[in-house]
Amino acid sequence: MERFFGGNPALVLLRLAIISLIVGMLLAAFGFSPFEIVESIQRLANYIYNMGFRAIEEFGRYFLLGAVLVFPIWLIARVLKLMTGSGSSRRSAEADLPPPPRH
Repeated sequence: MERFFGGNPALVLLRLAIISLIVGMLLAAFGFSPFEIVESIQRLANYIYNMGFRAIEEFGRYFLLGAVLVFPIWLIARVLKLMTGSGSSRRSAEADLPPPPRH
């Protein structure tokens, strides 16, 4: 048990209680309340959660916007390449090249 607490559990808990009291008095002097802190943490978590899904939504929007142009152009290029046969001539030109030197 002492290994988990980092010392005698009773002394560690007493130190934590004293530090909590001092920090609580300082925060009260600056006008903070525990409910405001918990509420602000909840707002922060909600903001981060919404920001993450907003980023995914923006990514999807950009992807679809680009895909509307890219995929049809790619499809037309592939069909034209198959119709003209330029793909086969490219492969035969590569076949005529000598093999790369071995090291």
